[in-house]
Amino acid sequence: MELPPSPSQPLVVFDQVEVKYADRVALDGVSFEVQKGEFVFFVGKTGAGKSTVLKVISREVRHTGGRALLNGRELNGVRPSEVPLLRRQMGIVPQDFALLAGKRVWENVAYAMRAVGASAREVRRRVPEILERVNIGHRADAFPHELSGGEQQRVAIARALINNPVLLLADEPTGNLDPEHSIEIMELLAQLNVRGTTVLVASHDMMVVELMGKRVIRLEAGRVVPPVEGMGLA
Repeated sequence: MELPPSPSQPLVVFDQVEVKYADRVALDGVSFEVQKGEFVFFVGKTGAGKSTVLKVISREVRHTGGRALLNGRELNGVRPSEVPLLRRQMGIVPQDFALLAGKRVWENVAYAMRAVGASAREVRRRVPEILERVNIGHRADAFPHELSGGEQQRVAIARALINNPVLLLADEPTGNLDPEHSIEIMELLAQLNVRGTTVLVASHDMMVVELMGKRVIRLEAGRVVPPVEGMGLA
């Protein structure tokens, strides 16, 4: 499936999107649009629906009501066989990093390239380049357990970017980091955004969100509510 958007339409559209489980409602009539090249924070307390929004976009979760469009295509219309291709064309930074413990830094990043059929030559060229871009090239031969939390997060971002996605989804990318490293990671995401990558971040770290000065979509109990300047979230 083709992901790169046309200039005339939003990259992401949610129109009264609902996600209901047997025991709870995760999203309740959520509507918003994201244009290509935007940097958007989804904020709210734990359980507000931030991560669910990202999971709907990546088709990890199917919405049960409303419309969710990616580049004009209804996500529930994406066939199961197409989902892996969809995800390969976006970068996903999970909350827990999800690095391969027995693989070195460069191998973790190279794995994502090999998964899409990149040649050995292309892997050798591209991996050092992306590691340097996220300032982790000096740790290319280290194993995940030898890295700090901030370094592991940089590797996860490098892996998400290695296949040149037009869209990056980051779920609580600073959740396990101290304030200094949190700001470093967000500044890195901002630099990637300047290069043209659309960046969507789920976060409850309002100090960092306010410092970045980007667009904010606030969720509360699965609904979009007006942002509140200077609010603090648990």
